Amino acid sequence: MRVQSELLRLKTRLDFNIKSMSAIAKCVSVAAFLLPAAASAQSADGVTFHKDIEPILQRSCQNCHRPAGVAPMSLVTYEETVPFAGLIEYKTGLRDRAGAMPPYYLEHDIGIQDYKDDPSLTDEEIAAISTWARNGTPKGDVADAPAPREFPSGATWTAGEPDLIVNSADITVLGGDPDWWGDIPRIAIPIEQDRYVSSVEIIEVNDVDTSGAAGTVGGRNIFHHMIWSTQVLDPETMLPVDGDVAVGWPVHEIARNPDIFDPDSGRLLKKGSYIVSDSVHLHSTGVDTTGHLMIGFRFHPVGYEPKYRPALIGLGNGVDISITGNEDGQELHAYAVLNQHTKIVTFEPHLHAPGERMCLEAVWGYTVETLTCVGYDHNWVRGYTYADYAAPLLPKGTILHIVGYMNNTRTNPNVPDPRNWQGSGNRSVTNMFIDLGMRVTLSEEDFFQEMADRREELNLGPNDHQIGCPLCLAPLVAPAYEEVLGAEVASSQGD
Repeated sequence: MRVQSELLRLKTRLDFNIKSMSAIAKCVSVAAFLLPAAASAQSADGVTFHKDIEPILQRSCQNCHRPAGVAPMSLVTYEETVPFAGLIEYKTGLRDRAGAMPPYYLEHDIGIQDYKDDPSLTDEEIAAISTWARNGTPKGDVADAPAPREFPSGATWTAGEPDLIVNSADITVLGGDPDWWGDIPRIAIPIEQDRYVSSVEIIEVNDVDTSGAAGTVGGRNIFHHMIWSTQVLDPETMLPVDGDVAVGWPVHEIARNPDIFDPDSGRLLKKGSYIVSDSVHLHSTGVDTTGHLMIGFRFHPVGYEPKYRPALIGLGNGVDISITGNEDGQELHAYAVLNQHTKIVTFEPHLHAPGERMCLEAVWGYTVETLTCVGYDHNWVRGYTYADYAAPLLPKGTILHIVGYMNNTRTNPNVPDPRNWQGSGNRSVTNMFIDLGMRVTLSEEDFFQEMADRREELNLGPNDHQIGCPLCLAPLVAPAYEEVLGAEVASSQGD
């Protein structure tokens, strides 16, 4: 069934693309017979830069594509954007596969569609970009332009300005250095009281000349990843204080987007703690580069206490990985059973170079439901944070299932040599298969309350379907067991 579904999805996209190309070809054919003045006049009522394209760029592109940004070209002004119109059309048209821009690979034709900080483009926006690029890139009326964005001189924080920023020590990686794994100096956290964190974001700052750097993020960063925790240490010995338990944080990886925790499950940042990491992976950009990491924390209000605890669920396969050389369409599978009621906060696929796609499924009884499918690009690590009233609410006993789709052929530009077999391992030329997403556990009372809140917020009726919440509508179609039992007892006593 998955194969048939995938073939149908691809056929639908192909039909759409063929129809779009046919329509665009007709427009180009007509435009070829028009005088330039007439074409310019026609563009006033059509797709123009200031009216249609500039708002898209401001929302989804300019955080990176701006002067002093990390991207290889600025897309702020009309004059800066026009030379790249064809490339923009191509990259946005990839939609949800490796190389797509913006680098957010959610598939919009399956599963849950509501996520926090989703920069992806709609079908209409992608079509508008294509129309604009293929019809002479008309500038339009500057009166239609949105107000220009104002950018800070330093880093751009996607999740908002942090309440606290700490910096790692500078590290220099020479242009010809091999990859390196190891630990970095501890980083003191200057807070006067324990605070719960609502989100964390990590940005690399280095001295790479972006005007001449490679187009990939690997050519612009020296930090590939950092596995880290925070722990209270004795400042003299730098050893853990007796009885203190380290707090784990999401792994930082290259080009990672922010990690947004569940509103009712913040992570604790303790007074006197340090950032600790004994697993940092550094690699060369090709030129001598000095850089460091900026770690930005956003706090919950003082006095906040978390309602839910993180769920420790291992969903992945680190043993049974076998990827054949020169073969596309290979699949990996992994399963986990939920022993407690669970809310899924984020979905975060982790693969290596051959990985092209991952899907998350939930299985209860005889029902298999796809929660999320995303493309995968080994150059960009993405976590997909569900919107508050879209996060899956799954009863205990549910089986989580991830499916990974591998392309180990020359058509995958991320694979250095597709002739090689790949098994499990830490290096990029080996493989991993994990969902690193965050989840929280719910008590019986909290689980039913979460579902009741969702029914009210979304105004769900008995004929609605809520993806990822199999019991959400149960009270709408059948009375609770206790109520039925109570009614039967009352009836029998009345007799």
